[in-house]
Amino acid sequence: MSPNDLNFRHLLYFWAVAKEGSITRAAERLNLSVQTISTQLGVLEQQLGQALFAPQGRSLVLTDAGRAALDYADQIFLLGERLRHAVADHGSGRRRFAVGLTEAVPKLVAFRLLQPALKAPLAMRIECIESSFEQLLSELALNRLDLVLADRSAPTDAHLKLQSRLLGTVGIDLYAAEPLHQRYVTDFPRGLNGAPVLLPLRSNPLRGAIDGWFARNNLKPELVGEFSDSALLKTFGRAGLGLFPAPSGMHADILTQFGARSLGALNEVRENWYAIVTQRRIPHPAVEAVEAGGIASLLA
Repeated sequence: MSPNDLNFRHLLYFWAVAKEGSITRAAERLNLSVQTISTQLGVLEQQLGQALFAPQGRSLVLTDAGRAALDYADQIFLLGERLRHAVADHGSGRRRFAVGLTEAVPKLVAFRLLQPALKAPLAMRIECIESSFEQLLSELALNRLDLVLADRSAPTDAHLKLQSRLLGTVGIDLYAAEPLHQRYVTDFPRGLNGAPVLLPLRSNPLRGAIDGWFARNNLKPELVGEFSDSALLKTFGRAGLGLFPAPSGMHADILTQFGARSLGALNEVRENWYAIVTQRRIPHPAVEAVEAGGIASLLA
């Protein structure tokens, strides 16, 4: 087979199956039929003279030849994405920096962490996308994002080849708008029994830490609302519907945006922020700037 015989669309189908772990999920992602993906994958394997996948239960796993092919496919499609964005950026004058945010990441935190990429000499053109953790990791693995900011590290997955880097750990305070602040600040935390609270969903790692803090202090507040979106949680808090958690050290920002003041710290309750990236030989300069800023950017 000569290099001219390689059909890059067939290679794209292989790449999608490798990333998704099944032909069915790859077909859904590419908006194609299962039969189309399966047929063209067979053509590619015939051209290469090697089986690229082996069945394992209801999923497919890469063979040794498949893993070698995936390494090259990763590089090919990463360069393709860079080519497309480089041409687009040439006209705009600013290089694109695509960031995925989970709903659990407070907007204030995201802004602080991303600030280093917006300043000179980088001055990136930033694109922020908010979605579920799993969806963002899929987009990142397909090189449609440069970085994902999340409150948890990425799961270990040989197919995705993702790296999680801890940007920092911050303490958590409990905040309240008036008149709830006036009512509960004088006897904090002992006076929180029966106090209305707004909390993240139980699937959020922070929720377990907060529930543990209440239990250790023998407190039983009244749960008024649970939220996946941290901004919506704070919006309800701004309306005075309940006390809500937010990072320590951001008192001025919380007061300005949500009209709420800190009641006090939730001792031993911490929140972690991670930068999740794909393995690249040449790192994106904006990613390097965000990682270098880390917790210093958050608390600046």
